[in-house]
Amino acid sequence: MSNFQKLLDIMSALRSENGCPWDKEQTRESLKPFLVEETYEVLEAIDEGDPEKIKEELGDLLFQIIFHCQIAKERGEFDINDVIKRISDKMIARHPHVFGEEKFETSEEVLRQWEERKKEEGKLKGSILEGIPKELPSLLRAQRLQARAAKVGFDWRRVEDVMEKLEEELKEFKDALKGKGQKEIEDELGDIFFVLVNISRFVRINPEDALRKTISKFISRFRYIEMKAADAGRSLSDMTIDEMDVLWNEAKKMQ
Repeated sequence: MSNFQKLLDIMSALRSENGCPWDKEQTRESLKPFLVEETYEVLEAIDEGDPEKIKEELGDLLFQIIFHCQIAKERGEFDINDVIKRISDKMIARHPHVFGEEKFETSEEVLRQWEERKKEEGKLKGSILEGIPKELPSLLRAQRLQARAAKVGFDWRRVEDVMEKLEEELKEFKDALKGKGQKEIEDELGDIFFVLVNISRFVRINPEDALRKTISKFISRFRYIEMKAADAGRSLSDMTIDEMDVLWNEAKKMQ
C-alpha cells in the first residue's frame, strides 16, 4: 500500500461510523478556517527555511485537501482521483510549449497564453478583473487586480511616477487628519496602502510576504525586550519607551 493510499484510508476511517466524533461533524464550511490556517503555516515554514517544518506543514495542508475530497465523495460529487485528473488535464492544456508543439521563449509569453487558455475555459468572463477571489488577503488581492489592469495598459510607466502618487496620497491623508471625519481618514489610508502595493509590484516584491516577514521581525524583537525585562526583574509597563528602544536596537543588530 502506498503512503498516499494509507492517508486516504485514514481519512475514510476517521469519517466512518466508528470514526472520530469531531471529524464526522465537520463540513465544508467548518473546515474553511483550517484550510486558510494551514496554508499560512506553510508560508511561515517557508519563510523560516526549515525543511522539516515545511514537510510537516505541507502534510497538514494536504490533509485538508483530502478531507474536502472525502466529504465530496460521501456526497457522491467527486473524489481525490477526479481532482488529480482535472488538475493534470488542466496543466497539460495550459503548457502546450511543454506537452505540445507551441514555442514560448519567455515567462511573459507563457503568462499571456495562460490567460488566453483561462478565457477559453470560461474562467474569465466580462471584466478582466473577474476571477480574483474576494477571500484573498487584501494586499495580495490588490496586487492581483493591479497586475490584471496593467496587462491592458492601465499602469504607471515608471516607479518614480508611483512614488509621486504616494507623496500625493500622504498629503491627502495628513489633510484628512486635520479635521475630516473617520470615513475620509479611512479612505485616504486605504489609498496609501493601494499605492504601496503598486510600488511593490514595480520592484517585484510580494507585499503580503514583505509584511508577513516584517511582522515576524517585530515579534522577534519585542520578545527580546520582554526577555531582557524579565532577566532584570522588571515589568514592561514600568519601563520607559527610551529604555525599550535601546533593547529594540540591540535586537535589531542581532538579526
